[in-house]
Amino acid sequence: MKRIYFGTDGIRGKVGDHPITPDFMLKLGWAAGRVFAREGQQHQSVLIGKDTRISGYMFESALEAGLSAAGVSTQLLGPMPTPAVAYLTRTFRAPAGIVISASHNPYHDNGVKFFGPDGMKLPDEMESLIEEEMERPMKTVDSDRIGKAVRMRDAVGRYIEFCKSTVAGRIDFTGIKIVVDCAHGSTYHIAPHVFAEMGATVISIGVQPNGLNINDGVGATNPEALRQQVLRESADIGIALDGDGDRVIMVDHRGEILDGDEILYIIAASRQDRGDLTGPVIGTQMSNLGLEHALERLGIDFKRAPVGDRYVMEMMLSYDSSLGGESSGHIICRDRITTGDGIVSALQVMEAMRNYGKSLHDLKQGIRKYPQCLINVKVKERVEIDKIEAIQRVKNEIQKEMDGHGRILLRASGTEPMIRIMVEGTDSQQVQSAAQRLSDTVVRALGT
Repeated sequence: MKRIYFGTDGIRGKVGDHPITPDFMLKLGWAAGRVFAREGQQHQSVLIGKDTRISGYMFESALEAGLSAAGVSTQLLGPMPTPAVAYLTRTFRAPAGIVISASHNPYHDNGVKFFGPDGMKLPDEMESLIEEEMERPMKTVDSDRIGKAVRMRDAVGRYIEFCKSTVAGRIDFTGIKIVVDCAHGSTYHIAPHVFAEMGATVISIGVQPNGLNINDGVGATNPEALRQQVLRESADIGIALDGDGDRVIMVDHRGEILDGDEILYIIAASRQDRGDLTGPVIGTQMSNLGLEHALERLGIDFKRAPVGDRYVMEMMLSYDSSLGGESSGHIICRDRITTGDGIVSALQVMEAMRNYGKSLHDLKQGIRKYPQCLINVKVKERVEIDKIEAIQRVKNEIQKEMDGHGRILLRASGTEPMIRIMVEGTDSQQVQSAAQRLSDTVVRALGT
């Protein structure tokens, strides 16, 4: 069955526009509850976490009511990072975990994603079953079977302790001064405590959520504020998380920004040196060619998955890989947790700094990234970009001009109404020019 609502990262859109409405979320909770009850799991509580968007309260109540109507109980976690919900779902052996979040998007967007009892995203088949139930008329179970809702009081403490446990017990970060940017998101009351309890001196920014300021000028998608604070404080490193805590971007003591490719390289090199890197490192079609070459020099195999953490995880499982990630900073340390986790990934980098006695700036020297230009073109609706002849003709012309010394990736975003253009090559000027040419072509062809 073709899925109507679920995309590559759950269901996402603008609040108030279908399907991101209270009535849809009520029905979604009921439909999901029906599927979980069918699996014989109606007597276990589904966990619900959210980020700090003002609309999260509304959707939390709607999902809770829908699940209750289907006879499924819930445990409400309050503001919690996406990876925390995944971890707690697996720890409590819950039938599912639900995250209300639009990740790095602005506050006026929101969405829902599901984790299964193994702490991983629900398979396509389960999402299709939920969509099938959405087509049925909603009917409440008998009153004696209605689900109950309670708040989990120790969720934050449990997750903080888990994060700390992902680093060797002999390691502490005494003497390391860090700036942590929580994007006014779901890590605001967690990340500063994790790093401080590990001994680091912590300066926090982006820790005053008001429901409207998530990702606004701060966080992993806006690292300039972090960069300036690192330089102002003469800090050793900066750590920028996104609104739901599954991405991380870092800044070294010189104010140079490290993206997911450089973070992935540092963790991979450290893991290999310790002898606990299993399988190839998994990246995506967006991963910089410099990462692939840097790993090759270390004798580490590298493979590319389609863009999206779901596809990275699928390839990691097929190759029994322990490490994968995306340039955006979504890093999956599968030997630690079942999904991308910004706090855990940052801790692995800091552990490498401590083990080698090197700065973050020194650790990244093994990777030299190729010039890469990314342009996002807003569109009115999702289109099949591969079928638009004018765009493909220009793409092929540019690929021929690059003569094997570059890459082009042209795709529709799975989470936003965007066409994403990536051009990479050895000549920076050629890369910039080619990306702009493609962008202009997309605008003309689609009339955006």
